[in-house]
Amino acid sequence: MADKRRFDLFARLISERFHVPRVFDVAGGQGRLNEALTKLGHTVTTFDMRHKHLAVNYACREFTLGEPPETDLVVGMHPDGATRIIIEYAALHRLPFAVVPCCSDNSMPYNPWMRHLAQLARDKGFTSVEDHCLPMEGRARVVLGAFE
Repeated sequence: MADKRRFDLFARLISERFHVPRVFDVAGGQGRLNEALTKLGHTVTTFDMRHKHLAVNYACREFTLGEPPETDLVVGMHPDGATRIIIEYAALHRLPFAVVPCCSDNSMPYNPWMRHLAQLARDKGFTSVEDHCLPMEGRARVVLGAFE
């Protein structure tokens, strides 16, 4: 069973670490992270293919590298197969990112996948790459990347 606090905990971390107004929430499911970030004062657009979602700013489409960079930060909470594109998009547009991976998109075990993502961020030019753990049950490790 997933920890019901995960969206609020991740939103709080994002808000404390990145003092930015606009956020892209990639593979955001029903929009619960969007809802939590909006309560903290951010303007959020959630990208996902779900037709049933909360009443939040929602782009019902796949997120691609071609998305206009009308944001200050790219995030993902358990974004499954979109994890890598979050980092690649952020690097392409020199934006910070924060992602809580739940699984790899290539069947790699979890710990090697986390190391791979951190190395991918460094290889893409991020000057600050951190690993943070949210105080919750389940997949709680966050990879954060920024340009200093």
